[in-house]
Amino acid sequence: MSPLLLLILLPLVASLLITVGANPRRTALGAAFLNLVLSIVLFARYDLHQGGWQLVSEWHVLPQLGINLILGADGLTLTMLLLSTLVTFSALWVAPKIEKQEGLYYIALLFISAGVIGAFSSLDILFLYSFHELALIPTFLLIGIWGSGDRQAAAWKATIYLGAASFVLLIGLLALYISMPAEIRTFDLRTLNQLAASGAFTPAPWIYLILLVGFGTLVSIFPFHSWAPAAYASAPAPAAMLHAGVLKKFGLYGLIRIALPLFPGAMHDFNGLLILLLIGNIGYIGYVTVAQKRLDWTVGYSSVMHMGYIFLGLAAMNLISFNGAGMLMFAHGLSVAAAFALCGEIRQRTGTLDYAELGGLAKSLPVLGLLFGFVTMASVGLPGFANFAGEILVFFGATYSIAAYGNLMIIAIVIGVWGVVISAIYMLRAYRNIFWGPIAARWETLTDISLTARCSVILLLIPLIIAGFYPQFILNMVASALPR
Repeated sequence: MSPLLLLILLPLVASLLITVGANPRRTALGAAFLNLVLSIVLFARYDLHQGGWQLVSEWHVLPQLGINLILGADGLTLTMLLLSTLVTFSALWVAPKIEKQEGLYYIALLFISAGVIGAFSSLDILFLYSFHELALIPTFLLIGIWGSGDRQAAAWKATIYLGAASFVLLIGLLALYISMPAEIRTFDLRTLNQLAASGAFTPAPWIYLILLVGFGTLVSIFPFHSWAPAAYASAPAPAAMLHAGVLKKFGLYGLIRIALPLFPGAMHDFNGLLILLLIGNIGYIGYVTVAQKRLDWTVGYSSVMHMGYIFLGLAAMNLISFNGAGMLMFAHGLSVAAAFALCGEIRQRTGTLDYAELGGLAKSLPVLGLLFGFVTMASVGLPGFANFAGEILVFFGATYSIAAYGNLMIIAIVIGVWGVVISAIYMLRAYRNIFWGPIAARWETLTDISLTARCSVILLLIPLIIAGFYPQFILNMVASALPR
Protein backbone atom coordinates (compact mmCIF):
# COMPACT_ATOMS: atom_id res chain seq x y z
CA MET A 1 0.00 0.00 0.00
CA SER A 2 1.13 3.54 -0.75
CA PRO A 3 2.45 5.16 2.47
CA LEU A 4 0.67 8.38 1.49
CA LEU A 5 -2.62 6.54 1.15
CA LEU A 6 -1.95 4.95 4.54
CA LEU A 7 -1.53 8.43 6.05
CA ILE A 8 -5.00 9.33 4.77
CA LEU A 9 -6.65 6.04 5.73
CA LEU A 10 -5.38 5.74 9.30
CA PRO A 11 -7.52 8.65 10.64
CA LEU A 12 -10.51 7.38 8.66
CA VAL A 13 -10.11 3.83 9.98
CA ALA A 14 -9.77 5.21 13.51
CA SER A 15 -13.01 7.14 12.97
CA LEU A 16 -14.75 3.94 11.87
CA LEU A 17 -13.47 2.12 14.96
CA ILE A 18 -14.75 4.91 17.20
CA THR A 19 -18.13 4.68 15.46
CA VAL A 20 -18.42 0.97 16.33
CA GLY A 21 -17.50 1.47 19.97
CA ALA A 22 -13.72 1.84 20.37
CA ASN A 23 -12.41 4.25 23.01
CA PRO A 24 -12.43 7.62 21.21
CA ARG A 25 -9.39 9.23 22.79
CA ARG A 26 -7.12 6.21 22.76
CA THR A 27 -8.07 5.23 19.22
CA ALA A 28 -7.60 8.75 17.87
CA LEU A 29 -4.27 9.20 19.65
CA GLY A 30 -3.04 5.83 18.42
CA ALA A 31 -3.82 6.67 14.80
CA ALA A 32 -2.28 10.14 15.13
CA PHE A 33 0.88 8.71 16.68
CA LEU A 34 1.29 6.17 13.87
CA ASN A 35 0.79 8.94 11.31
CA LEU A 36 3.38 11.11 13.03
CA VAL A 37 5.96 8.32 13.03
CA LEU A 38 5.22 7.50 9.38
CA SER A 39 5.51 11.14 8.29
CA ILE A 40 8.85 11.50 10.10
CA VAL A 41 10.14 8.37 8.34
CA LEU A 42 8.97 9.63 4.92
CA PHE A 43 10.47 13.07 5.60
CA ALA A 44 13.82 11.58 6.61
CA ARG A 45 13.94 9.15 3.66
CA TYR A 46 13.13 11.67 0.93
CA ASP A 47 15.89 11.61 -1.69
CA LEU A 48 16.99 15.24 -2.05
CA HIS A 49 19.49 14.36 -4.79
CA GLN A 50 16.79 12.86 -6.96
CA GLY A 51 14.25 15.55 -6.02
CA GLY A 52 10.90 15.87 -7.70
CA TRP A 53 7.81 13.79 -7.04
CA GLN A 54 8.39 10.55 -5.16
CA LEU A 55 6.12 7.88 -3.62
CA VAL A 56 3.73 8.38 -6.56
CA SER A 57 0.67 6.11 -6.78
CA GLU A 58 -2.32 6.42 -9.10
CA TRP A 59 -5.86 5.03 -9.12
CA HIS A 60 -8.16 5.65 -12.09
CA VAL A 61 -11.52 7.20 -11.22
CA LEU A 62 -12.83 8.83 -14.42
CA PRO A 63 -9.88 8.52 -16.80
CA GLN A 64 -11.97 9.58 -19.80
CA LEU A 65 -12.28 13.00 -18.12
CA GLY A 66 -8.72 13.03 -16.87
CA ILE A 67 -9.81 12.55 -13.23
CA ASN A 68 -7.64 10.17 -11.21
CA LEU A 69 -6.62 9.87 -7.59
CA ILE A 70 -2.89 10.52 -7.77
CA LEU A 71 -0.80 10.76 -4.63
CA GLY A 72 2.80 11.91 -4.56
CA ALA A 73 5.20 13.93 -2.46
CA ASP A 74 8.12 16.26 -2.93
CA GLY A 75 10.05 18.22 -0.31
CA LEU A 76 7.32 20.84 0.24
CA THR A 77 4.61 18.18 0.46
CA LEU A 78 6.53 16.21 3.08
CA THR A 79 7.16 19.37 5.09
CA MET A 80 3.43 20.09 5.14
CA LEU A 81 2.68 16.46 6.04
CA LEU A 82 5.14 16.65 8.93
CA LEU A 83 3.43 19.85 10.11
CA SER A 84 0.00 18.21 9.77
CA THR A 85 0.85 15.11 11.78
CA LEU A 86 2.71 17.08 14.47
CA VAL A 87 -0.22 19.44 15.03
CA THR A 88 -2.78 16.61 14.80
CA PHE A 89 -1.08 14.53 17.48
CA SER A 90 -0.55 17.57 19.70
CA ALA A 91 -4.17 18.70 19.28
CA LEU A 92 -5.57 15.28 20.16
CA TRP A 93 -3.14 14.93 23.06
CA VAL A 94 -4.08 18.29 24.60
CA ALA A 95 -7.84 17.82 24.10
CA PRO A 96 -9.72 18.11 27.42
CA LYS A 97 -12.27 15.62 28.71
CA ILE A 98 -15.36 15.83 26.52
CA GLU A 99 -18.68 15.54 28.33
CA LYS A 100 -21.03 15.28 25.34
CA GLN A 101 -20.67 13.27 22.12
CA GLU A 102 -17.03 12.43 22.72
CA GLY A 103 -16.89 10.04 19.81
CA LEU A 104 -18.17 12.62 17.31
CA TYR A 105 -15.68 15.17 18.68
CA TYR A 106 -12.67 12.95 17.96
CA ILE A 107 -14.11 11.79 14.63
CA ALA A 108 -14.38 15.43 13.51
CA LEU A 109 -10.75 16.08 14.48
CA LEU A 110 -9.62 12.94 12.64
CA PHE A 111 -11.53 13.93 9.50
CA ILE A 112 -9.79 17.32 9.49
CA SER A 113 -6.46 15.52 9.71
CA ALA A 114 -7.34 13.08 6.90
CA GLY A 115 -8.58 15.94 4.73
CA VAL A 116 -5.47 18.10 5.03
CA ILE A 117 -3.15 15.13 4.50
CA GLY A 118 -5.10 14.17 1.38
CA ALA A 119 -5.04 17.75 0.09
CA PHE A 120 -1.28 18.09 0.54
CA SER A 121 -0.62 14.66 -1.01
CA SER A 122 -2.86 14.96 -4.08
CA LEU A 123 -1.36 15.52 -7.51
CA ASP A 124 -4.81 15.80 -9.05
CA ILE A 125 -6.13 19.31 -8.43
CA LEU A 126 -9.76 18.15 -8.26
CA PHE A 127 -8.91 15.74 -5.44
CA LEU A 128 -6.71 18.40 -3.84
CA TYR A 129 -9.82 20.58 -3.70
CA SER A 130 -12.10 17.74 -2.58
CA PHE A 131 -9.90 16.68 0.32
CA HIS A 132 -9.84 20.26 1.56
CA GLU A 133 -13.65 20.33 1.55
CA LEU A 134 -13.63 17.09 3.55
CA ALA A 135 -11.62 18.92 6.23
CA LEU A 136 -13.80 22.04 6.27
CA ILE A 137 -17.12 20.42 7.20
CA PRO A 138 -16.02 19.00 10.61
CA THR A 139 -14.46 22.38 11.44
CA PHE A 140 -17.89 24.00 11.35
CA LEU A 141 -19.31 21.23 13.53
CA LEU A 142 -16.56 21.58 16.12
CA ILE A 143 -17.15 25.32 16.43
CA GLY A 144 -20.94 25.09 16.47
CA ILE A 145 -21.26 22.19 18.94
CA TRP A 146 -18.24 22.40 21.25
CA GLY A 147 -17.19 26.03 20.83
CA SER A 148 -17.49 28.87 23.34
CA GLY A 149 -18.77 32.43 23.31
CA ASP A 150 -20.96 33.32 20.34
CA ARG A 151 -20.10 30.03 18.68
CA GLN A 152 -23.17 29.75 16.46
CA ALA A 153 -22.57 33.13 14.84
CA ALA A 154 -18.87 32.35 14.41
CA ALA A 155 -19.64 28.97 12.85
CA TRP A 156 -22.15 30.44 10.41
CA LYS A 157 -19.85 33.32 9.46
CA ALA A 158 -16.97 30.92 8.79
CA THR A 159 -19.33 28.65 6.84
CA ILE A 160 -20.52 31.49 4.61
CA TYR A 161 -17.06 32.93 3.96
CA LEU A 162 -15.29 29.63 3.42
CA GLY A 163 -18.18 28.12 1.50
CA ALA A 164 -18.21 31.11 -0.87
CA ALA A 165 -14.41 30.92 -1.20
CA SER A 166 -14.60 27.23 -2.02
CA PHE A 167 -17.25 27.90 -4.66
CA VAL A 168 -15.11 30.63 -6.24
CA LEU A 169 -12.10 28.33 -6.14
CA LEU A 170 -14.05 25.52 -7.82
CA ILE A 171 -15.08 27.91 -10.59
CA GLY A 172 -11.42 28.83 -11.10
CA LEU A 173 -10.28 25.22 -11.24
CA LEU A 174 -13.04 24.26 -13.68
CA ALA A 175 -12.25 27.33 -15.81
CA LEU A 176 -8.62 26.19 -15.88
CA TYR A 177 -9.71 22.72 -17.02
CA ILE A 178 -12.18 23.95 -19.66
CA SER A 179 -9.68 26.45 -21.08
CA MET A 180 -7.36 23.61 -22.08
CA PRO A 181 -7.63 22.05 -25.55
CA ALA A 182 -10.00 19.06 -25.37
CA GLU A 183 -7.32 16.54 -26.37
CA ILE A 184 -5.00 17.45 -23.46
CA ARG A 185 -7.47 18.24 -20.68
CA THR A 186 -6.26 16.95 -17.34
CA PHE A 187 -6.27 17.70 -13.62
CA ASP A 188 -2.81 16.14 -13.16
CA LEU A 189 -0.47 18.76 -11.71
CA ARG A 190 2.59 17.13 -13.26
CA THR A 191 1.13 17.26 -16.77
CA LEU A 192 -0.13 20.80 -16.27
CA ASN A 193 3.31 21.96 -15.20
CA GLN A 194 4.94 20.29 -18.21
CA LEU A 195 2.43 21.84 -20.61
CA ALA A 196 2.92 25.29 -19.11
CA ALA A 197 6.71 24.97 -19.10
CA SER A 198 6.76 23.91 -22.76
CA GLY A 199 4.41 26.69 -23.83
CA ALA A 200 1.77 24.24 -25.03
CA PHE A 201 -0.77 25.69 -22.61
CA THR A 202 -0.98 29.28 -21.36
CA PRO A 203 -4.08 29.83 -19.20
CA ALA A 204 -5.85 33.19 -19.24
CA PRO A 205 -4.72 35.70 -16.57
CA TRP A 206 -8.30 36.22 -15.30
CA ILE A 207 -8.33 32.62 -14.06
CA TYR A 208 -5.45 33.52 -11.76
CA LEU A 209 -7.52 36.33 -10.22
CA ILE A 210 -10.34 33.88 -9.48
CA LEU A 211 -7.87 31.46 -7.86
CA LEU A 212 -6.30 34.30 -5.86
CA VAL A 213 -9.68 35.30 -4.42
CA GLY A 214 -10.59 31.69 -3.64
CA PHE A 215 -7.30 30.60 -2.15
CA GLY A 216 -6.75 34.01 -0.55
CA THR A 217 -10.05 33.98 1.33
CA LEU A 218 -9.26 30.52 2.68
CA VAL A 219 -5.98 31.99 3.99
CA SER A 220 -7.84 35.08 5.36
CA ILE A 221 -6.21 37.62 3.06
CA PHE A 222 -7.32 41.21 3.63
CA PRO A 223 -10.16 42.25 3.25
CA PHE A 224 -11.68 38.72 3.26
CA HIS A 225 -10.34 37.97 6.72
CA SER A 226 -13.06 38.75 9.26
CA TRP A 227 -14.28 35.15 9.53
CA ALA A 228 -10.99 33.90 10.97
CA PRO A 229 -10.50 35.63 14.37
CA ALA A 230 -14.10 34.97 15.45
CA ALA A 231 -13.89 31.32 14.36
CA TYR A 232 -10.59 30.71 16.17
CA ALA A 233 -11.74 32.49 19.34
CA SER A 234 -14.94 30.43 19.48
CA ALA A 235 -13.47 27.06 18.43
CA PRO A 236 -12.33 24.47 20.97
CA ALA A 237 -8.55 24.57 21.29
CA PRO A 238 -7.80 21.40 19.23
CA ALA A 239 -9.98 22.64 16.35
CA ALA A 240 -8.30 26.07 16.39
CA MET A 241 -4.91 24.35 16.42
CA LEU A 242 -5.74 22.26 13.37
CA HIS A 243 -7.44 24.99 11.38
CA ALA A 244 -5.08 27.90 12.08
CA GLY A 245 -1.99 25.69 12.19
CA VAL A 246 -2.59 23.39 9.22
CA LEU A 247 -5.82 23.80 7.25
CA LYS A 248 -5.19 27.50 6.71
CA LYS A 249 -1.96 26.64 4.87
CA PHE A 250 -3.95 24.92 2.12
CA GLY A 251 -4.61 28.19 0.30
CA LEU A 252 -0.93 29.10 0.33
CA TYR A 253 0.00 25.58 -0.76
CA GLY A 254 -2.51 25.81 -3.60
CA LEU A 255 -1.07 29.10 -4.84
CA ILE A 256 2.44 27.62 -4.81
CA ARG A 257 1.33 24.41 -6.52
CA ILE A 258 -1.06 25.83 -9.12
CA ALA A 259 -0.60 29.58 -9.58
CA LEU A 260 3.18 29.73 -9.40
CA PRO A 261 3.96 27.29 -12.24
CA LEU A 262 0.88 27.99 -14.42
CA PHE A 263 0.49 31.77 -14.05
CA PRO A 264 3.97 33.32 -13.68
CA GLY A 265 3.08 36.12 -16.07
CA ALA A 266 -0.27 36.86 -14.42
CA MET A 267 1.32 36.79 -10.98
CA HIS A 268 3.83 39.38 -12.16
CA ASP A 269 1.16 41.54 -13.82
CA PHE A 270 -1.17 41.51 -10.79
CA ASN A 271 1.55 41.59 -8.16
CA GLY A 272 0.73 45.18 -7.26
CA LEU A 273 -2.74 44.05 -6.14
CA LEU A 274 -1.30 41.24 -4.03
CA ILE A 275 1.19 43.61 -2.39
CA LEU A 276 -1.60 46.05 -1.49
CA LEU A 277 -3.64 43.25 0.06
CA LEU A 278 -0.75 41.87 2.12
CA ILE A 279 0.01 45.40 3.35
CA GLY A 280 -3.54 45.35 4.73
CA ASN A 281 -2.83 42.03 6.47
CA ILE A 282 0.35 43.28 8.12
CA GLY A 283 -0.41 46.95 8.74
CA TYR A 284 -4.15 47.22 9.33
CA ILE A 285 -4.67 43.84 11.00
CA GLY A 286 -1.55 44.40 13.10
CA TYR A 287 -3.05 47.49 14.70
CA VAL A 288 -6.40 45.73 15.13
CA THR A 289 -4.54 42.97 16.99
CA VAL A 290 -2.99 45.51 19.36
CA ALA A 291 -6.50 46.72 20.26
CA GLN A 292 -7.74 43.28 21.38
CA LYS A 293 -8.61 42.74 25.04
CA ARG A 294 -8.76 38.93 25.07
CA LEU A 295 -6.01 36.42 24.45
CA ASP A 296 -7.97 34.23 22.03
CA TRP A 297 -8.85 37.22 19.84
CA THR A 298 -5.25 38.43 20.01
CA VAL A 299 -3.92 35.09 18.79
CA GLY A 300 -6.68 34.87 16.15
CA TYR A 301 -5.92 38.29 14.68
CA SER A 302 -2.19 37.61 14.99
CA SER A 303 -2.63 34.54 12.81
CA VAL A 304 -4.36 36.64 10.15
CA MET A 305 -1.64 39.29 10.34
CA HIS A 306 1.21 36.84 9.87
CA MET A 307 -0.30 35.51 6.67
CA GLY A 308 0.82 38.82 5.19
CA TYR A 309 4.47 37.83 5.56
CA ILE A 310 3.91 34.58 3.67
CA PHE A 311 2.08 36.47 0.92
CA LEU A 312 5.04 38.89 0.82
CA GLY A 313 7.30 35.90 0.20
CA LEU A 314 5.11 34.86 -2.72
CA ALA A 315 4.84 38.41 -4.08
CA ALA A 316 8.62 38.89 -4.16
CA MET A 317 8.78 36.14 -6.81
CA ASN A 318 12.31 34.81 -6.25
CA LEU A 319 13.83 31.67 -4.78
CA ILE A 320 14.96 33.36 -1.55
CA SER A 321 11.48 34.67 -0.77
CA PHE A 322 9.80 31.40 -1.78
CA ASN A 323 12.05 29.55 0.66
CA GLY A 324 11.15 32.03 3.35
CA ALA A 325 7.44 31.57 2.64
CA GLY A 326 7.78 27.79 2.88
CA MET A 327 9.68 28.07 6.16
CA LEU A 328 7.08 30.46 7.56
CA MET A 329 4.23 28.12 6.63
CA PHE A 330 5.89 25.43 8.73
CA ALA A 331 6.93 27.74 11.58
CA HIS A 332 3.66 29.63 11.85
CA GLY A 333 1.69 26.40 11.87
CA LEU A 334 3.60 25.13 14.88
CA SER A 335 3.71 28.40 16.83
CA VAL A 336 0.05 29.32 16.38
CA ALA A 337 -1.02 25.76 17.27
CA ALA A 338 1.04 25.99 20.48
CA ALA A 339 -0.51 29.39 21.24
CA PHE A 340 -4.06 28.06 20.88
CA ALA A 341 -3.19 25.00 22.98
CA LEU A 342 -2.09 27.29 25.82
CA CYS A 343 -5.18 29.47 25.32
CA GLY A 344 -7.26 26.37 25.91
CA GLU A 345 -5.30 25.49 29.05
CA ILE A 346 -5.75 28.98 30.50
CA ARG A 347 -9.47 29.02 29.64
CA GLN A 348 -9.92 25.57 31.18
CA ARG A 349 -8.44 26.74 34.49
CA THR A 350 -9.82 30.25 34.79
CA GLY A 351 -12.92 30.26 32.61
CA THR A 352 -11.80 33.50 30.96
CA LEU A 353 -9.20 34.89 28.58
CA ASP A 354 -10.01 38.55 29.29
CA TYR A 355 -6.89 40.54 30.14
CA ALA A 356 -8.82 42.64 32.66
CA GLU A 357 -9.65 39.56 34.74
CA LEU A 358 -6.25 37.89 34.62
CA GLY A 359 -2.81 38.78 35.93
CA GLY A 360 0.00 37.28 38.00
CA LEU A 361 -0.71 33.73 36.84
CA ALA A 362 3.02 32.93 36.70
CA LYS A 363 2.87 32.63 40.50
CA SER A 364 0.44 29.70 40.36
CA LEU A 365 1.12 28.47 36.81
CA PRO A 366 4.92 28.76 36.42
CA VAL A 367 5.35 26.01 33.80
CA LEU A 368 2.45 27.28 31.73
CA GLY A 369 3.94 30.77 31.95
CA LEU A 370 7.34 29.49 30.82
CA LEU A 371 5.84 27.68 27.82
CA PHE A 372 3.81 30.76 26.90
CA GLY A 373 7.03 32.77 27.03
CA PHE A 374 8.61 30.46 24.46
CA VAL A 375 5.52 30.72 22.25
CA THR A 376 5.62 34.51 22.59
CA MET A 377 9.26 34.62 21.49
CA ALA A 378 8.53 32.36 18.52
CA SER A 379 5.51 34.43 17.45
CA VAL A 380 7.49 37.68 17.68
CA GLY A 381 10.19 36.12 15.48
CA LEU A 382 13.15 36.12 17.82
CA PRO A 383 16.37 34.48 16.59
CA GLY A 384 16.56 30.85 17.60
CA PHE A 385 13.08 30.03 16.30
CA ALA A 386 12.05 28.97 12.79
CA ASN A 387 9.78 32.02 12.50
CA PHE A 388 12.86 34.27 12.48
CA ALA A 389 14.54 32.24 9.75
CA GLY A 390 11.44 32.44 7.58
CA GLU A 391 10.85 36.16 8.10
CA ILE A 392 14.45 37.15 7.43
CA LEU A 393 14.45 35.20 4.16
CA VAL A 394 11.19 36.85 3.13
CA PHE A 395 12.68 40.30 3.80
CA PHE A 396 15.89 39.45 1.92
CA GLY A 397 13.89 38.14 -1.02
CA ALA A 398 11.59 41.18 -1.00
CA THR A 399 14.59 43.51 -0.94
CA TYR A 400 16.05 41.67 -3.92
CA SER A 401 12.80 42.27 -5.86
CA ILE A 402 12.72 46.05 -5.35
CA ALA A 403 14.25 46.53 -8.80
CA ALA A 404 11.26 44.74 -10.35
CA TYR A 405 8.43 46.23 -8.26
CA GLY A 406 9.81 49.59 -7.16
CA ASN A 407 8.35 51.82 -4.45
CA LEU A 408 5.37 49.61 -3.70
CA MET A 409 7.70 46.80 -2.61
CA ILE A 410 9.71 49.26 -0.51
CA ILE A 411 6.50 50.29 1.27
CA ALA A 412 5.61 46.63 1.85
CA ILE A 413 9.06 45.94 3.33
CA VAL A 414 8.90 48.98 5.64
CA ILE A 415 5.42 48.03 6.85
CA GLY A 416 6.56 44.42 7.24
CA VAL A 417 9.49 45.45 9.44
CA TRP A 418 7.20 47.70 11.47
CA GLY A 419 4.82 44.73 11.74
CA VAL A 420 7.53 42.83 13.63
CA VAL A 421 7.50 45.65 16.19
CA ILE A 422 3.71 45.52 16.35
CA SER A 423 3.90 41.75 16.95
CA ALA A 424 6.24 42.32 19.88
CA ILE A 425 3.86 44.91 21.32
CA TYR A 426 0.73 42.77 21.36
CA MET A 427 2.40 39.49 22.34
CA LEU A 428 4.49 40.98 25.16
CA ARG A 429 1.44 42.91 26.33
CA ALA A 430 -0.54 39.68 26.45
CA TYR A 431 2.27 37.96 28.36
CA ARG A 432 2.48 40.80 30.87
CA ASN A 433 -1.28 41.10 31.41
CA ILE A 434 -1.77 37.38 31.98
CA PHE A 435 1.31 36.20 33.84
CA TRP A 436 2.83 39.22 35.60
CA GLY A 437 1.68 41.78 38.13
CA PRO A 438 -0.51 41.15 41.19
CA ILE A 439 -2.56 37.97 41.25
CA ALA A 440 -6.21 37.87 42.28
CA ALA A 441 -6.98 35.69 45.29
CA ARG A 442 -9.21 33.38 43.23
CA TRP A 443 -6.26 32.43 40.97
CA GLU A 444 -3.79 31.56 43.74
CA THR A 445 -4.92 27.94 43.99
CA LEU A 446 -4.91 27.16 40.27
CA THR A 447 -3.32 23.88 39.17
CA ASP A 448 -0.39 24.18 36.77
CA ILE A 449 -0.46 22.71 33.29
CA SER A 450 -0.60 18.91 33.31
CA LEU A 451 2.24 16.70 32.12
CA THR A 452 0.18 15.62 29.10
CA ALA A 453 -0.56 19.17 28.02
CA ARG A 454 2.97 20.43 28.55
CA CYS A 455 4.38 17.53 26.50
CA SER A 456 1.95 18.30 23.66
CA VAL A 457 3.16 21.92 23.55
CA ILE A 458 6.83 20.93 23.86
CA LEU A 459 6.29 18.59 20.89
CA LEU A 460 5.52 21.70 18.81
CA LEU A 461 8.31 23.83 20.27
CA ILE A 462 11.11 21.32 19.64
CA PRO A 463 10.96 21.43 15.80
CA LEU A 464 10.53 25.22 15.99
CA ILE A 465 13.81 25.51 17.86
CA ILE A 466 15.62 22.88 15.76
CA ALA A 467 14.60 24.67 12.57
CA GLY A 468 15.56 27.97 14.17
CA PHE A 469 19.13 26.88 14.84
CA TYR A 470 19.42 24.63 11.79
CA PRO A 471 16.93 25.91 9.18
CA GLN A 472 18.50 23.82 6.44
CA PHE A 473 16.57 20.77 7.57
CA ILE A 474 13.38 22.50 6.35
CA LEU A 475 14.87 24.78 3.69
CA ASN A 476 16.53 21.91 1.80
CA MET A 477 13.19 20.16 1.52
CA VAL A 478 11.27 23.29 0.51
CA ALA A 479 13.90 24.44 -2.00
CA SER A 480 13.86 21.07 -3.77
CA ALA A 481 10.20 21.65 -4.70
CA LEU A 482 10.41 25.25 -5.90
CA PRO A 483 10.99 26.54 -9.44
CA ARG A 484 14.50 27.82 -10.08
